[in-house]
Amino acid sequence: MAFESLTEKLQNVFKNLRSKGRLTEADVKAALKEVKMALLEADVSFKVVKQFIKSVQERAIGQDVMNGLNPGQMVIKIVNDELVSLMGSETTEIVLRPGGEITVIMMAGLQGAGKTTTSAKIAGKLKSKGRNPLLVACDVYRPAAITQLQINGEKQGIEVFSMGDKQSPVNIAKAAIEHAKNHNFNVVILDTAGRLHVDENMMQELISIKEEVQVDQTILVVDAMTGQDAVNVSESFNQKVGIDGVILTKLDGDTRGGAALSIKAISGKPILYIGMGEKLSDLEQFYPDRMASRILGMGDVMSLIEKAQQNIDETKAREMEQKIKKATFGFDDYLESMNQMKNMGGISSVLNMLPGLGNKAKDLESMIDEKDMTRKEAIILSMTPKERSNPDLLNLSRKKRIALGAGVDLAEVNRMVKQFEQTRKMMKQMPGMMGGKTGKRGGFKLPF
Repeated sequence: MAFESLTEKLQNVFKNLRSKGRLTEADVKAALKEVKMALLEADVSFKVVKQFIKSVQERAIGQDVMNGLNPGQMVIKIVNDELVSLMGSETTEIVLRPGGEITVIMMAGLQGAGKTTTSAKIAGKLKSKGRNPLLVACDVYRPAAITQLQINGEKQGIEVFSMGDKQSPVNIAKAAIEHAKNHNFNVVILDTAGRLHVDENMMQELISIKEEVQVDQTILVVDAMTGQDAVNVSESFNQKVGIDGVILTKLDGDTRGGAALSIKAISGKPILYIGMGEKLSDLEQFYPDRMASRILGMGDVMSLIEKAQQNIDETKAREMEQKIKKATFGFDDYLESMNQMKNMGGISSVLNMLPGLGNKAKDLESMIDEKDMTRKEAIILSMTPKERSNPDLLNLSRKKRIALGAGVDLAEVNRMVKQFEQTRKMMKQMPGMMGGKTGKRGGFKLPF
């Protein structure tokens, strides 16, 4: 997960700050030296780090902080505030024309950044907000680019406009806008060609499209795993073509995350969305304050709640609450709760958003084997409908048959049944933890 190493290092720095009753100027400078090294190791631009540390230090050694009741916490707050400022302070949306007017969005980026998939993800986001988007296949060079866009468009229920690979991207773009006018589309998303690296031909093609077509938003897709290269690409595209915003992909991968902290400061353009997986739903609005909170190990409850609202069926959750209260919670419900967890991105995705866990999130994650959840699913699906609804029916002979059907040892079936019973017992004791996304007091409920 992005920022894992940075988060760990920053938390160690802050732990030392909190342990001191009073702070000296030397304490602050020593802590910020460690913060500086952590940011550089996370592949944040040296120029950005230098300015960041300077801003934090100027605020942190002020009289109000040094003489405050809890100076350690004040320094942490200042670091958080400066991180938010570094990434853009405010959330930026894609600007759309009002009503039925057509908004033309041109997607740009290097090959391999995930531009075609991201184009379909954006189309899906806009469709869910009531827009009627049209995807346009302008990449006439990369083999299967058109087919890839058509497959993704079909999955999202969005029309894809294509003229094959023999027409110029400029002509395709112009024809697509005419098609949009005649068929009541109000957003046109141009999936343009990428290259393995920045070159003049690619840039000129994008410039030509902008000269011939009124492009409202030019959005650059960059791969977070390329680190500082992503920042350099953003700067090049902005200087030569002009961009309005950036989408950062693969932020769920094994990346140090420095690009997210450098792009806004270097290019001056906001990060609009972040790609957190390969599924077409794995695209999150970028909130600088929430990202800062994640980086500092403080969790991201708002994003977790929003993810739950999108992926948890409210009716099913209410039904589950009633079953728990009546002690009729069965294996089908257990399977449903596991599926809800999967829909939210799995255990790791949820743990990374919970506040207060810090480094413990990694320990908890290692204790929960995702493959074990798959085996549990196989065991449950090897049961009869009666056994799933009434776990008390499971005697030795039934368990042996289930183990054979699931391809596991009898001991594994016994272990899962025991875990299920413990879960059911715990849920009976804490009925308020289930049954919806928010409780009577507005608390969040996890689908365990």
